[in-house]
Amino acid sequence: MFGKRPGGGAEVAARPKAAAPPIPGGPKSSAAPPPATRGAPPPQVAPPIVVDARSEQYYEIKTTIFNALIDTIDLAQLAQLDAESAREEIRDIVNEIIAIKNVVMSIAEQEQLLQDICNDVLGYGPLEPLLARDDIADIMVNGAERVFIEVAGKVQLTNIRFRDNAQLMNICQRIVSQIGRRVDESSPICDARLPDGSRVNVIAPPLAIDGPALTIRKFKKDKLKMEDLVRFGSISKEGAMVLNVIGNSRCNVLISGGTGSGKTTLLNTMTAFIEIDERVITCEDAAELQLQQPHVVRLETRPPNLEGAGEITMRDLVKNCLRMRPERIIVGEVRGPEAFDLLQAMNTGHDGSMGTLHSNSPREALQRLESMITMGGYNLPSKTIREMIVGAIDVVIQAARLRDGSRRITHITEVIGLEGEVVITQDLFLYEILGEDETGKVKGRHMSTGIARPAFWERARYYGRDKELADALEAAADK
Repeated sequence: MFGKRPGGGAEVAARPKAAAPPIPGGPKSSAAPPPATRGAPPPQVAPPIVVDARSEQYYEIKTTIFNALIDTIDLAQLAQLDAESAREEIRDIVNEIIAIKNVVMSIAEQEQLLQDICNDVLGYGPLEPLLARDDIADIMVNGAERVFIEVAGKVQLTNIRFRDNAQLMNICQRIVSQIGRRVDESSPICDARLPDGSRVNVIAPPLAIDGPALTIRKFKKDKLKMEDLVRFGSISKEGAMVLNVIGNSRCNVLISGGTGSGKTTLLNTMTAFIEIDERVITCEDAAELQLQQPHVVRLETRPPNLEGAGEITMRDLVKNCLRMRPERIIVGEVRGPEAFDLLQAMNTGHDGSMGTLHSNSPREALQRLESMITMGGYNLPSKTIREMIVGAIDVVIQAARLRDGSRRITHITEVIGLEGEVVITQDLFLYEILGEDETGKVKGRHMSTGIARPAFWERARYYGRDKELADALEAAADK
């Protein structure tokens, strides 16, 4: 059979028949309960969410058959096959091993075992059922034994587990190698992405003490639109129209928020307002933006190689963008000296550029921009840097993740100008928290501050969107 090692089948047949492991679902051995500890009662821990109903006996059978498969199969020849042929080859060999070892399983259990082993060899192993679910926002793997997921804004422990840390590390290497990166002891930190754009971070031993830590920020298969954010309550209908005008009028936008607040999702929805004939260039550490325009160039940073050479930083990408005739530059996340180059680009004719950064409020976002430029080694007076920021940034949009896990746009704020050395801002929309309902969900409302003529009014009028802007602001003020 193609894919087997020479003589592989004979090796399996020559082994003495091992006693079949217990059938899945059989009675478990009862263990004595641990002695009660004195003092305060232990903290209550939520039971794991059952993602699959596999028993301990199932994992024992799977380990036995998987080890026999690895001894039998020729991985070098298997790698030459396409995915479908490789799966068929693995299924044939596993069926033969099951027959030789006299493992008694139902047809459904055997099919599940075949699927799991194919995922282990060719896919992402135990992560496959989690990646297939569209309601999961984050997958967090803390070593082989503990896998957490975030669903509806809440983090939950699952019963998914890996065979051992070696299997988890192999899957991490499989993920990052798809985009030409590596993770090992000499390079234990790596940012990567899945084929669908989901963001991946891996940190491996010796930095991760309890085994490799893998974090996946999943993207929904159906790309969210601004209408979806309105339906979810992330923004009001009037606020969404104002954002539409801001994006279409080529205002320079900075999206601010904490980790997991929905900055990238909001940036993706804002790019839907870009005209289809505009040339857009994106710069990211791991490409995850999903622009729908036909004229998009996607750039990605590159870490250094084994010799420490060949690194391409975000600043290198932003500087190179200026030579590529961009009409808009979109930076996935501003986190360093590239802030200076992005502001320069915004100040020199590339209107409508966008970026995100981590911050707790619009004012703090502007302060962080100033700090990043200062840390880049630029010997500029604070007032000069602030003049650059005021001249470049038109609007700051603040996103937040509330305590119940919901995500809201809490501020739409204009950057007005400079008064002395103080940056003047003006809020157009704010999110007011009113309390919470009987289920613990935060209740609130988006409210207009009553500004009827924002500072970007002339820009909106230039692009023929002033009437829609006036109608949205008036409707919001009447609420």
